[in-house]
Amino acid sequence: MKVYTLLQTQRIPRPIGEVFDFFSDASNLDLLTPAWLHFEIRTPTPIEMRIGTQIAYTIRWYGVPISWLTEIIDWQPGRQFVDTQVRGPYRLWHHTHRFEADGGETVMEDMVRYALPLGLIGRIAHAMVVQRDIRTIFEFRAEKIRGLMGSQS
Repeated sequence: MKVYTLLQTQRIPRPIGEVFDFFSDASNLDLLTPAWLHFEIRTPTPIEMRIGTQIAYTIRWYGVPISWLTEIIDWQPGRQFVDTQVRGPYRLWHHTHRFEADGGETVMEDMVRYALPLGLIGRIAHAMVVQRDIRTIFEFRAEKIRGLMGSQS
């Protein structure tokens, strides 16, 4: 299984408590997801975030509807949380959200480890489309964060 890693860091000129609260509110995911994915949370909100919380979503990727279920496997309020895919399009999806206070600002780091199914076909799809789409999604997210919170890359 070929595992890929995406690492993105942003400095956000807001206190860590405010930033952590924003990112740990699942209902904000819609704001941070490009419209072309037609993202929709299926789990009733509000969602209590803690270890074991599962969140169901649907997206449309190039018109194909995809159901996705993630679970919070690590929950450290004000510091980090980790979600993993229970069911969905990836063979592996492990997303660590880290937050570190730096004066009155917050340094936020996203590290996503992911793998695709289908062996060689998955690696080809990654090279041709998936890698670009994941980068585009996280670039969109970074831009939205800049607009909402005045962050810097």
